[in-house]
Parts: sequence; C-alpha cells; structure tokens
Amino acid sequence: MSVGWGQDCIEGVEVELWGECYDIEETTSLVLYGPDIIGEIPNEIGNLINLQQLHLGNRLTRGIPFEIGDLENLTSLKLDYNQLGCYNYDFDENICLTYCNDTNECSGEIPSSIGNLTNLTNLELELNHLDGEIPPEIGNLINLERLTLGFNNFSGEIPSSIGNLTNLTYLSLYGNELTDNQLTGEIPVEIGNLTNLTSLSLSYNELNGEIPPSIGNLTNLEWLYLNDNQLTGEIPSSIGNLTNLWYLNLSFNQLTGGIPPEIGSLTFLNYLGLFNNELTEEIPLEIGNMTNLTRLYLSSNQLTGSIPSEIGNMTNMEILDVRNNQLMGEIPLEICNQGDNTPNLGNNQLCPPYPDCISEEDIGYQDTSECVDCFLGDINNDSILNILDIVSMITFILDGEYNECGDVNSDGDLNILDVITFVNIILSIP
Repeated sequence: MSVGWGQDCIEGVEVELWGECYDIEETTSLVLYGPDIIGEIPNEIGNLINLQQLHLGNRLTRGIPFEIGDLENLTSLKLDYNQLGCYNYDFDENICLTYCNDTNECSGEIPSSIGNLTNLTNLELELNHLDGEIPPEIGNLINLERLTLGFNNFSGEIPSSIGNLTNLTYLSLYGNELTDNQLTGEIPVEIGNLTNLTSLSLSYNELNGEIPPSIGNLTNLEWLYLNDNQLTGEIPSSIGNLTNLWYLNLSFNQLTGGIPPEIGSLTFLNYLGLFNNELTEEIPLEIGNMTNLTRLYLSSNQLTGSIPSEIGNMTNMEILDVRNNQLMGEIPLEICNQGDNTPNLGNNQLCPPYPDCISEEDIGYQDTSECVDCFLGDINNDSILNILDIVSMITFILDGEYNECGDVNSDGDLNILDVITFVNIILSIP
C-alpha cells in the first residue's frame, strides 16, 4: 500500500479517502479504524481494483456504495459495527436519527453488485441497521467461508441461493429484536447443502414453517441457534445426525409433537433449549444418553408422563428446568445423582414422596389431585401388604371398578395381571 499525506492526489493514479491518497495499483489492503473514519464510504473506493482486504469502521453511515462491486480481487470485506443503514446517527446517544430508507439520499440495502466479489472468503456486515432483502446475488460468493449479516433490519426471505455457499463454516443471520423488521418465510431446504458449517444462527427473526429435515446434513455443526422465531411442526428426527453439536437452542417457537428419541445421539451436547414451545408426549428415555449436558431447558411446554430415571445419568447437570408442563408420577431418586444440579420442577403434577436432595423451593407448586395416596397394593391402607389386599383387589375386579392402589403394574387397568404381580410381591417379602 502506498499512502500520501498533505498533498493533492494524482488523478488516475491515486484515490483520496478521508484526506489521504492511496495508490490505485499498489494498494492491496485497506484497514482503517478510528474516530477519523467517519461519514459515508466514497464511491471512489471502487477504483482501488487491486484491493484484497477492506476493513473499515466504526463510524460510517449512508450506505454501501454500488461501486464496492468493482473490487473483484477482494477476499475479505469487513464493514461491521458501523451504522451504514443510517443517514444520520447520533454516536453520543447511540441512536439512528434517520434511516436511509426514510430519505432519498442513500440506500440502506446491500447492493446487488456484492455478487461480483466472487473471491471473497470473509464477508462481515453485522450491526449496521441495513434494511431491505438479502440479495440473491449473495449466492454467487461460492468461496465464502464466513458470512455475518446479523443484527440488521432485513426483511423478506432467506434467498435459496444461500445453498450455493458450500464452503461456509460460519453463518449468522440473527435478527434485530429491537426493530419491527426481521427475516420471514421458511428456512430454505437448501440450507442442508452447507455441510461445512460449524455454526448456524437464525435467531430473533420471524421465520415460520417447519425445520427442514435437510438440517440433518450439517454433521459438522457445533452451534445451532433457531430460537425466537415462529417455527412450527415437529422437531425432525434428522436432528440426531448432528453428533458434533455442543449447543442447541430451539426455544421460543411453536414446535409441536414429541421430543424425538434420536436426540439422545447428541452425546457431545452441553446446552439444550426447547422451552416455550408446544411440545407434547413423554420425555424420551434416550435423553439419558446425553451425559455431557450441563443445562437442560424443557419448561413451558405440554410434556406428559413421568421424569425418566435415566435423567440420573446426567451427572454434569447444573440446571434442569422442566417447569410449567404436565409431568406426573414420582420424581425418580436418580435425580440426586446430578450433584450440584439446581432443578426447577414447579407447576407440574409430580407426586410425593419427593427425594430428600430436592428442596421445597425446587419442587414448587404441584397439582397432586391425581396422585395415588397409598402404597401400590395396599388397598385397605393399613400399611401392610397381605391376603386382605388380594381379597379387596379381586372384589374390585369382579365389580368392574378401578382402584389406583390396586393397579400394581401401573398399566391403567385393574385385572388378573395385577393379582398375579401382587402375589409375587407378597411371596418375595422376607
């Protein structure tokens, strides 16, 4: 790079940027940060045709010039942490006073010419108040390895052409929860083409539809953020293919159905967030395979059945949150195997007696109206299991009545199988 100070730039040989001259032929890298790099990016920057690296910030406003697409030798373009979607920004108060899309003076959109930069391996435009749609031309950048567009004001759908970026290892399109503009539409099926991804973030948008099963193709993923959208349907069983996942967050959506048992294949997982959905059915036994979990959030769903004893396999657990569900039955003693775990169990239908390792605060409110207030088999409630209970059990069976205390095999029915089971229990008593 050749730079001149305090002189007039030579026309056709040099380009003036922020009061300095840059040689058109020799300038291959431009990394400018600091309080003097302010205002808009001059259109003349497109004349530096040999640039390979362009990093600018962090007080720039008034859009990305279309001429940026002339820099076809660029391999890295970092314009993040500016305010390029703003026409007028108050840097003292950190607030955009006027957006580009409210004026005729600038455009806050990513120019379609960005698709000319086919040598890019790194494109970072996050935190800029950029608006409009993500241009489909982004799919031309087939050498990209890192793409960060998060915390802007984009609208419209994720272009299916993003599936062309098969060299991506990091993709961030998380939304800006502070504005009314977020990405909409479905997650494109083509996302499954990005098999080199290690991190995918689509959080804080208004994405809808189902999670495409093709997400299971991303077997190199370590981080997956789909939380805070409007996703519906069931969690695809193909999620179990992502055996390198360390962090999985699907919370604050409208997901239905059960937790797929295939999730137990994610044995490397440290964090699992499924809270604030509409999940039903029982917690799968396979969840006990996830022995590296330290945080498991299943709260505010409609989960039923009992807490599986296999949960005791999670000896690294620090936070277990299953509040606000319809879980029932007794809390398995194996929960005490979790060491320093702080369980949140409130607002379920879990029955006493409760394990001694859990405090009343952890248990919280429980609807115990459906709990069986007896030892199974002790029909006459005399705390002794004997022939009198068998007589009572047979009487209930002959009368066609159901008794929860007599349902010793807990199959929801009182019949001869319970009598046989109960006789074996009595015979085994010393």
